[in-house]
Parts: sequence; C-alpha cells; structure tokens
Amino acid sequence: MPRPKKANRLGGSASHQKLMIRNLVADVIENGKIKTTETRAKEIKPVVDRMITIAKKGDLAAKRQVLSELNNEAAMHKLFEEIAPKYTDRNGGYTRIIKIGPRRGDAALIVQIELI
Repeated sequence: MPRPKKANRLGGSASHQKLMIRNLVADVIENGKIKTTETRAKEIKPVVDRMITIAKKGDLAAKRQVLSELNNEAAMHKLFEEIAPKYTDRNGGYTRIIKIGPRRGDAALIVQIELI
C-alpha cells in the first residue's frame, strides 16, 4: 500500500492547500509577480511552469486542462493570449524566485516569485 507524500501542508487540510496553490498560481499569471513566503513560492513554481507549458500548445484541450486547474477564466485568457506566446522558444524555467528578507511579525522568509 503506498504511503501518502509527506510535504508541506501550508496551513490546513489538503483541500485548503489545493485552493491556496490554485489562487497563488492565478495571481502570478494575472500580475506577473507576487510576494509570498519561500515555502509557498517553492510549492507553486512547478505548477506555474506546468501551466505555461500546457498553454504553449494553444489548442482547446489545453485551454480546458488549464481552466480545470485554475478555475479562473481571466487568468486563463491572459496565459493563452499574452504569456504563452512569449515563451515559444524557451524550454522551461519560466519563473524566478528572488529573496527579499524576513517578515516582521514571525521572521518568515519573504520572496518574490515572478515570470521571467
């Protein structure tokens, strides 16, 4: 019997983590960059990269797949219309994480994740 993956839970249940990741990915796609904790940024980086890779195909199946993952039509349209065409000649590595410093309240490391 397979054991569950022991990963960062990001402050709640598995369903809450899934929703949080979905919202953070949509924010990165809509705004181009966001500031968040290092743990959250490391969790969403592969998801953002995967969404851009899927969007580079540009067909209807890719749009449906991205929409089922994001649940945000505005982010999906921006991804297919503006972001994916910029990365047609690039094979991965669409995001970068820049460390900013500790947060004042709890000293959590704050980073900026942005599209390259």
